[in-house]
Amino acid sequence: MSKPVVLLGHGDHALVLRALIRAQGRDLVGVLTPDLPAGSLWQGVPVLGGDEWLDHPQARAHDFALGLGRMPGQPPLRQQVFAKLRARGLATPPWIHPAAWVDPSARLADGVQIMAGAVVQVAAVLAENVLINTGAQVDHHGQIGAHVHVAPGAVLCGSVQLGEGVFVGAGAVLIQGITVGAGAEIAAGATIYRSVPPGVRWIPGRAPIGLSQHETGV
Repeated sequence: MSKPVVLLGHGDHALVLRALIRAQGRDLVGVLTPDLPAGSLWQGVPVLGGDEWLDHPQARAHDFALGLGRMPGQPPLRQQVFAKLRARGLATPPWIHPAAWVDPSARLADGVQIMAGAVVQVAAVLAENVLINTGAQVDHHGQIGAHVHVAPGAVLCGSVQLGEGVFVGAGAVLIQGITVGAGAEIAAGATIYRSVPPGVRWIPGRAPIGLSQHETGV
């Protein structure tokens, strides 16, 4: 029998993840957020409290889903909250929308989220806490590092490798065999024909911009 589910966060990505959880037929029993009072309701779901609830004795009886998205240049809050879950040994299974397609040979680590319309092809490997957003594509033999965010509609062609904490903007296209170094950010709509070094923001028509460790989180 599946465990009941607790969702962390109450923003826009949490709404999308709530729909995914319900599409799976799972029982969403609570949400954790420091911004709403415990005992109130969010979208009809009881607010259990903030992160302190992770230390509640009942926490281990639940599966957890991380309802935090990510935007370029923001502090790595999603990565930090995931680390809190892992440090406590709490269950963070992969979350796959029924309308996504994932080849059976793909390998998905804990906390991976694959949203509606996304495609993950043969022999792809997705490390922990990777988010493949709506309609994005990871083609064959893709190697996706931990905490990567692939925004809606982005296309990763065959054998693309993304280092830890990479952000790929909406509609970007990375041609086959490209490597993107840890912490780099690819702008929305970019077409990437060559490998990208770690820790830079890559915007079409501009020189790469260096990012601080605070921005990259790696």
